[in-house]
Amino acid sequence: MSDAHEPAGPHPEPIRFFGTTWVDHDGGYALRRAGVAVGALAAAAVGAFVLRLGYEGLAIAEVGGLINAMVVVAFAVCSALAFRRTWEGFVRRRPDTAEDEARERSMQSLMMIGFIGTLLAYFFRSFVEAPGEKLHREEYEQARARHERRRSTRTGNPAAKTAKRRRKHP
Repeated sequence: MSDAHEPAGPHPEPIRFFGTTWVDHDGGYALRRAGVAVGALAAAAVGAFVLRLGYEGLAIAEVGGLINAMVVVAFAVCSALAFRRTWEGFVRRRPDTAEDEARERSMQSLMMIGFIGTLLAYFFRSFVEAPGEKLHREEYEQARARHERRRSTRTGNPAAKTAKRRRKHP
């Protein structure tokens, strides 16, 4: 049941950590952006520390230089790819076909391995906007424009218009 005070038309989609404060930049929006930046950087630092502990474990186990190098390269490449995909995901359209969704699912393991890249993308994007704000704003404004066009073209009773047309064209 809708509230009488609720505005008609499309509603903005909430963004993680920001809700709908991104629409008017109110409700502690600036503090939330700062919090996301600090939190993402802290989480990336903790993640890097945990990866270092893992690397030291490999060194203690004396698995060999080749394995150590492969692990470092794998995490570096996965982090770089995760950063790029996350950064592009803030402005790129969401997957709309089953093929696009399957491609996104296939990249989940790479994104988990490269979690530091994802966290760094959130950190850097927080300096510009709420991560994903540009895409959400674009979609919201398009939905509002569609709603306004539909509302402005609905004048009168559509059934009466067809009755008038029938009288004019026997």
